[in-house]
Amino acid sequence: MPLAIRDYTWDETENAVFITVPLKGVKSHNVNIFSTEEYIKVSCPPYLFECLLFAEVDDRKGVAQVGNGAVVFKIFKKEPGIWGQLFSDDFTNKEVMKMKREEALVRSQARAEEEKSEKDERKRTDGKLALNEMMRLEEQERSRIEQVKQDEIKKATDDLERWKDEQKQLAEQEKQRIIEEQKAADAVLREERKKNERKNRKNKSAMIFEETAGGIPKREVGKIEVSFTARVFPTPVRESQTPQEDEWLKKQAESRKILELQDKDLTEEERNPMFLRDKGNGFFQAGNFQSAINAYTHALRLNPKMHGLYSNRAACHLKLRNYFKCIEDCSKAMDLLLPPVPQNAASRVKALVRKGTAFCELEMYVEGLQDYEAAMKIDPNNEQLKSDAERIRQVIQSSSGS
Repeated sequence: MPLAIRDYTWDETENAVFITVPLKGVKSHNVNIFSTEEYIKVSCPPYLFECLLFAEVDDRKGVAQVGNGAVVFKIFKKEPGIWGQLFSDDFTNKEVMKMKREEALVRSQARAEEEKSEKDERKRTDGKLALNEMMRLEEQERSRIEQVKQDEIKKATDDLERWKDEQKQLAEQEKQRIIEEQKAADAVLREERKKNERKNRKNKSAMIFEETAGGIPKREVGKIEVSFTARVFPTPVRESQTPQEDEWLKKQAESRKILELQDKDLTEEERNPMFLRDKGNGFFQAGNFQSAINAYTHALRLNPKMHGLYSNRAACHLKLRNYFKCIEDCSKAMDLLLPPVPQNAASRVKALVRKGTAFCELEMYVEGLQDYEAAMKIDPNNEQLKSDAERIRQVIQSSSGS
């Protein structure tokens, strides 16, 4: 049977009641508190404090604090006034106390259900508010994205119109230049024709004079015109690699032929790989690497022989950490850059460096160093390549040592 706690203390004001119940050495986590508008119970086995209050209180506003060896209640009266006593006169009546306990339990259960209903209602209300807020934010984001799309479309359209105007101006300038050159060539040709006519008349007059003088006409002096074909490559013929250079020129000619292919479903600009390449370069400089990849990929569908498109797309993949795709594009660029000639040396160095960087990002430092060393053989005076290759060697050595 539990032991009743008798050494409690209490105090009151017009509006509140303060009750202090000692715990008598019982740990705080073993204390069970139950209260309603008329009834308070503190259970801390083997001790029990039970109180039927003198008047009703507002149980929702009251608080109970457990600590420092006691439970302290602060409860607020429903009607202001001085009680003069804590316990109700019916506290000693067992039947009344039993009934009050049962009523307190029923009220507690009803209040718990009511609080649960209120909590569920608040949860539903908060969920609706959160959903509405989420929908509002999503609508704002959709509007922002749509505005960005419209701005991008407008910018692309403006760029396209500006490019068309520039092309028209260039075409007009080229036409004017051709006309001027044709006029100059016609003037030179007329002058040359006049010189030849004067020369022929002079020679004819000399021959007639010699014939009339009984002399033998002299043989007419001739002149042989010699012209030289300019070399495409900067190296002299004696130092050149003629078969490799011829093969490279043949590849370049094939690439230019592919540019002439047309697709009826594409616009004039969409059929121009050079325009798409320039567009991709603009996206790359603006940091829009995915759009740059799309532009280069479209250009490669039109002309898969342009090594620069693979190399540029590899740079975009490197920025987006698509290292395997970067390596693949660099390898395709290197295949198109064969045979190795001075004219494509810079492009080969660029592709090798990007490929080596992708290998290093994948922690495949040995393969990356091989590409950097291959680039150094092409450009042995590049100090930046030497510095980067030395750093890779140090990483490989430190990995081997550890």
